Amino acid sequence: MARRMGGGPGAVDKAKDFKGTLKKFLKIISEYKILIIIAFLFAIGSTVFAIISPKILGNATTEIYNGIIAKINGTGGINFNAIKSILICLAILYIVSALFNYIQNLIMTHVSQRASYKLRKRISHKLNKLPMSYYDKQNTGDILSVITNDIDTLQLNLNQSATQLVSSIVTLVGIFIMMCTINFTLAIITALILPVASIIVMLIVSKSQKHFMNQQNYLGSVDGEVEEIISGHTVIKAFNAEEKSLKDFNRDNEKLCVAGFKAQFLSGLMHPIMNFVANLNYTIIAILGAIFAINGKITIGNIQSFIQYSRNFTNPIAQLAQISSLIQSMIVASERVFNFLEQEEYVDEGTISCEKVTGNIEFKHVKFGYNKDKMIIKDFNAQVKSGEKIAIVGPTGAGKTTMVKLLMRFYELNGGEILLDGVNIKNYKRKEYETVFAMVLQDTWLFNGTILDNLRYGNLNASDKEVIDAAKTASADFFIRTLPDGYNSIINEETSNISGGQKQLLTIARAILANPKVLILDEATSNVDTRTEELIGQAMDKVMEGRTSFIIAHRLSTIKNADLILVMNEGDIVEVGRHEELLAKNGFYAKIYNSQFEKVS
Repeated sequence: MARRMGGGPGAVDKAKDFKGTLKKFLKIISEYKILIIIAFLFAIGSTVFAIISPKILGNATTEIYNGIIAKINGTGGINFNAIKSILICLAILYIVSALFNYIQNLIMTHVSQRASYKLRKRISHKLNKLPMSYYDKQNTGDILSVITNDIDTLQLNLNQSATQLVSSIVTLVGIFIMMCTINFTLAIITALILPVASIIVMLIVSKSQKHFMNQQNYLGSVDGEVEEIISGHTVIKAFNAEEKSLKDFNRDNEKLCVAGFKAQFLSGLMHPIMNFVANLNYTIIAILGAIFAINGKITIGNIQSFIQYSRNFTNPIAQLAQISSLIQSMIVASERVFNFLEQEEYVDEGTISCEKVTGNIEFKHVKFGYNKDKMIIKDFNAQVKSGEKIAIVGPTGAGKTTMVKLLMRFYELNGGEILLDGVNIKNYKRKEYETVFAMVLQDTWLFNGTILDNLRYGNLNASDKEVIDAAKTASADFFIRTLPDGYNSIINEETSNISGGQKQLLTIARAILANPKVLILDEATSNVDTRTEELIGQAMDKVMEGRTSFIIAHRLSTIKNADLILVMNEGDIVEVGRHEELLAKNGFYAKIYNSQFEKVS
């Protein structure tokens, strides 16, 4: 797995294309616009009811105060019926406000979950449409971060920010209006703290935002480290590289910790600073309110209501700042998701069906390089007849595996063409073309599940009998039946509960079950012992009958019976012939063959 080394990702303080990304994001959620509007209406209703409540509560306080004064003066008493009516009204307002808030949260949770579900679905589809060259250049941790962290960020921030934005604006405007209805002078004085609070918030947001973005990026690096440690733990232990792995992890984890601390610390300053501003405003209001009350310009209950409003006046400002940060993080995460979704896919221009393909293959002046400036395959020419067993041999780096990958269209050619039954492979329907081949690689891949399910991966419609027959052909049936649960035995995530040779047998059986027109074996017997290799060789001879087969092998003893041997070196064919013919030439093939036996002896 390719990984980033060195200093890690650079600081990102904002989206590269905020407006463009925002438009794309709004397009994603546009199908839920009716639900979002309904959620906004309920959010407004909940906020309005919550705003009205303090003034009504102030009326109750005034009623109690007037009743006490009247009783002291002997002119009356407390009107409990009036207080009861006020309290009932308050209870109704609180209940309705809570109910509206619950409904809007329910709606927005549904919207955010469905939006993230569809994005994950699109990403899953995209993963299968990207060319192999994309995965060669991309950090696995970054891909995982997009699928997990960025989608989660979108989901959570959409749920939190959308209705909170509406509620905060309505709260800010509504509180100011309610304060004006109580005392205009006090309302203006309170409003003067708005610029102060806004400046403080802007400063904090500007300082903390880049750290939040760094935190997100460093998280991708840590994910990559963890994935690498888990998947390669056997190799790490074998080479006593625990300290190096731990050092690399600690390096990225330290960067994540520092970025996270700075982000959270600066963000955490917002509330204490805003509380200080609110308390300062509270002190001013209390003093001036007392003066106005003495002069009869305001009632005691209204002072209580006003103080409550003034203390809540700064909350929407702080919330808007947090929402701004959430929206920024959401847009940055969206940008990463959309960048992934907009990656160039492989082109499928084919229109020809592969139903009647027989397996005649021709390579004509094929040129290819993973880097366009450096060609690995320079001018490859070969002709393979249907049903032939073709061996491709040569030293490491000669281009053997690259050739079969080009044949399977994992990569596009830089020059020349490959013909299947006389038709350029580009002209076949890609999905059908992929079914023509089955490939057994040196590096086995099995997933967490039963052996039966892993084998059936080659043909999802295969019956149990067909699966077992394929396993028998691949000489895998015997060891499978020795397992506690046989074909229902579970292969763990690391596939560490079966041996390397057993893994290879299973992948061969899976390829057999696929029943391909063309079979490719890339060092398919490299992980099995000599006896098992012999058994597989006999089985594969049966499997390859009537099929075009390509065998890539370093152990030349395994390809003696090939119909044709292509000897490659530095991206070109240097020799062609059968085993005996090539030995008789005493050329490059003979040199490789003899050297292997010299090493053995």
